[in-house]
Amino acid sequence: MTPFQTRAYLATLIAGIALLVALFIGLAIGGGAAPLQFSDPGPLIRYGVPLTKALMNLSMAVAIGSLVFAAFASSDKSAVLRKLLNLSSAGAAAWALAGSVHFVLSFVSVSGASFSLDESFSQGLFVYATEIELGISLALNLAAAVAISVLSLSISGLIGTAFTAALGILSLVPLALIGHAAGTENHSLAVNSLGMHLVGIVTWVGGLIALFALRKDVLSEAKAMVSRYSSLALASFVIVGISGIGSSYVRIPSAEGLFSPYGQMLLVKITLLVILGSFGALYRLRILSKLSEKGSFFKLALLEISIMGLALGMGTALARTAPPVEQGEFVVPTPAQLLTGEELPPEFTLETFFTEWKLDILWASIALWAIGAYLVAVRRLKQRGDDWPVARTISWVGGMLLLLFTTSGSLNVYQEYLFSIHMIAHMVLTMAIPVLLVPGAPVTLLMRAVQKRSDSSRGVREWVLWAVQTKYGEFVSHPLVAAVNFAASLVVFYFTPLFEWATREHIGHQWMIFHFLVTGYLFVQSLIGIDPGPNRVAYPIRLVMLIGVMAFHAFFGLALMGGSGLLLPDWFGAMGRTWGLPPLEDQQSGGAIAWGIGEIPTIILTIIVSVQWFKSDNRDSKRLDRASDRSGNKDLADYNQMLDRINKK
Repeated sequence: MTPFQTRAYLATLIAGIALLVALFIGLAIGGGAAPLQFSDPGPLIRYGVPLTKALMNLSMAVAIGSLVFAAFASSDKSAVLRKLLNLSSAGAAAWALAGSVHFVLSFVSVSGASFSLDESFSQGLFVYATEIELGISLALNLAAAVAISVLSLSISGLIGTAFTAALGILSLVPLALIGHAAGTENHSLAVNSLGMHLVGIVTWVGGLIALFALRKDVLSEAKAMVSRYSSLALASFVIVGISGIGSSYVRIPSAEGLFSPYGQMLLVKITLLVILGSFGALYRLRILSKLSEKGSFFKLALLEISIMGLALGMGTALARTAPPVEQGEFVVPTPAQLLTGEELPPEFTLETFFTEWKLDILWASIALWAIGAYLVAVRRLKQRGDDWPVARTISWVGGMLLLLFTTSGSLNVYQEYLFSIHMIAHMVLTMAIPVLLVPGAPVTLLMRAVQKRSDSSRGVREWVLWAVQTKYGEFVSHPLVAAVNFAASLVVFYFTPLFEWATREHIGHQWMIFHFLVTGYLFVQSLIGIDPGPNRVAYPIRLVMLIGVMAFHAFFGLALMGGSGLLLPDWFGAMGRTWGLPPLEDQQSGGAIAWGIGEIPTIILTIIVSVQWFKSDNRDSKRLDRASDRSGNKDLADYNQMLDRINKK
């Protein structure tokens, strides 16, 4: 066993011991493993399910966290990268083993079946993995573990590492989906909070274990490696903190709930996370500036790893503990509650347009982070004496605030109940927000504000530039491709099952936001973008593309306005609304919005393209005039001579 492997196993063992201690304490406090009154599966299942889940979480953190840390901190095709990939593979193998046992134990717990080698037991497992939501999610997560274990051994470069890390992050989605029942109140907030929490935890814990294992391997570049991990840890701490607030809001409806066993365990976990955050502040403010080959950082790393293990164990126990739910009088659910899990909001009016809010914690976090990062970058330029146009900053901040309102304001409240409001949100996402974001020139700002790395590793700056310059990036950002994708998305989305998926399923809704935002951004970037790009077409062609898109929107809007049937009759037609237009008239209004209101950003784009064209012609004229002056008007003399020759013929 190499020293690297020894340190990795030591760190994982310490985290595992702390995890188990916190897990069993939490189960004792919250009663997560207490015997059931009816159909008790026995102590093996009651303790085995949370135990294997905890071990799966720890090994999952090692596997994914190592990959994220490797993609962000290590040099391409280096010995350090190879060691981190090996660590990820070993962690994923342990993840697959613990996940397999957890899958079987959870099946027994849910179905009440007994362990058996009979065909009926294996058939039950197959049905569980293919037809039951919990089983499907666990099976997908297990398949990802196997894939990551194999891929980590097969790849050797940073690009493969980044894609494998992305697969690891995606493998957390099924776990987030089963963490809160679909169709129940605050489902979207709970799922997004849990998903963000998992991403933050695995990056934080796994990254530190990987860094500790590399202690002797990175002495010459310890400060850079610790600094890069510190950046990841800070981002993880913020994500975990924000998502923890969201989860607490969903599961503890009132302050009295903090005095319940669930609330007490939650307070313990919060305390542990605050302590971990204090460690991070200590690294950044004191240790990092004095870091030497003696490894001051690593003296506290094992203590931090043990606290992380305690937090993981307490979190697993919390998942097995019933939150304090206020038991009210049973009320027959309304059609809207059966479909969405929430009560029908008040009538949509001018007042409720500003007062009704439904937080989407994921997109709210993205919008606020994007504003903060942009302002920090601008401040960095100002501090070194570089200028940055105020109009760009205002445009970017305005676009992100509009994104925040669209995804968390009244449009998010009513888009499930009114097709017309959904269409307004669509038009804002795909046209209005990009028109504000693109002039902000975020890539240009990133290149100017963030220092280029001197080694072959890739930070945020390097990864963004790589994504822009790839063949795929060049293809999707080509003006013609972007225009076709932008226009065709309307038909493909609304006249295929994608619309129903995005309406009924949480993941579908999140995909819809991302897709419309990206397609709109790429199209607007191809027209008026300031950021560098591989593809530029002449201004007349840009205007032709705009006219084509405008015409396509008009045809789409007219098709909806003249439609005689609902796109989703068992959704928009079954809400039981007592206010607003009837569903079909509301859908026809949505068509008018797609045709009318959706053209406003197009007109603005047309004006911007025309102004840019005019300025470009002026610059070209001035450049030609200066060249003519430098040559003594030789070009004019040559032109006159050419005319004389033509006249003589």
